[in-house]
Amino acid sequence: MYRVGQAELDAIAQVLWSGKLFRYQGEGAGQCVRFEQRWAAHLGAEHAAMAASGSLALTAALAGVGIGPGDEVIVPAHTYMATAIAVLAVGAIPVIVEIDESLMIDPAAIDQAVGPRTRAVIPVHMWGLVCDMDAIIAVAEKHNLLVIEDACQCVGGSYRGRKVGTLGHAGAFSFNYFKNLTCGEGGAAVLRDPIAAQRTRCFIDSCGYFWGGKEQDIQPFAAAGARASEIEGAMMNAQLDRLDAILADLRRNKQNLVQALHAAGYRTAPVHDEAGECASKVMVQFDTPQEAERFIESSRDNAGGFSGGSIAASTRRHTYTDWDPILNKRGSHHPALDPFKLKENADCRMHYTPDMCPRSLDILHRTVMLSVDPN
Repeated sequence: MYRVGQAELDAIAQVLWSGKLFRYQGEGAGQCVRFEQRWAAHLGAEHAAMAASGSLALTAALAGVGIGPGDEVIVPAHTYMATAIAVLAVGAIPVIVEIDESLMIDPAAIDQAVGPRTRAVIPVHMWGLVCDMDAIIAVAEKHNLLVIEDACQCVGGSYRGRKVGTLGHAGAFSFNYFKNLTCGEGGAAVLRDPIAAQRTRCFIDSCGYFWGGKEQDIQPFAAAGARASEIEGAMMNAQLDRLDAILADLRRNKQNLVQALHAAGYRTAPVHDEAGECASKVMVQFDTPQEAERFIESSRDNAGGFSGGSIAASTRRHTYTDWDPILNKRGSHHPALDPFKLKENADCRMHYTPDMCPRSLDILHRTVMLSVDPN
């Protein structure tokens, strides 16, 4: 939680005093609707839909663009586990591929991993950094793949002048406690296509049909989604007013830290858009894991004004080797609903082993992550 103050308190108090906490306030009214409109405008997106979490927003976006049983979706070896779980949640199968030195998904690995069942790829803008979207989109167009951006850790970031989340067919954002904009928990999906947007909204809240969705072009379907409340909408409207200043301070502070590291002889991971990334992390890279560990120990001992950092591989749930539900093929609470057991997925690739992405593990074990504070 980077910056929260009186503006958020006032916005939430206004909602509480109004007694209108439910997100449906009539056509075009309410804090959630206002944030969706403002967020879409900020991003340059056609459609935005709030959800109760970034994980749900990503799942809803996948459903919105039609991903389901029989489909493979390529995901990176290093991302929050929810990326792969979202694929399973719509009945599809995640295919895990290598990252490169930038810690983002490797476009060449995507190209090599495409098979007859591959329908989509999820580039993840991890740790406030941005993926090599030109290369990824080129590969996707070559193989006719859908691109669904996971921008949950890169709220407000951009790639070559375009906001992340809008370069593919759909995108998803998280607003939980750890993100640079927050309402404690929450998220949003953004989409190009109006029908896909309607399907996404239905997945988020299938009962939305009763509060203004009766004119939609799709037939409503059942989904155990989770809509946002007006409290979340109000807080996000206050938070959005802070975004530009937060990003400016993060980028300035990261630049200062990177310059100091380079002057001291350290090297940092390559980045795909220094001006556009959210700059919430600095990745310091070494030739060996032992050198990375020594750096952490030394920086802690010398108290050089920043934490000792952490090894990128040690964040557990962010690296595929700790995704127990995927490695153990437990895709649902019930076997009849488990994507790994569906006949539609029989021809999909689902062989996972802890050593399947050795290049990723090598990079992660010799990379130290330092957090940047906008304050």
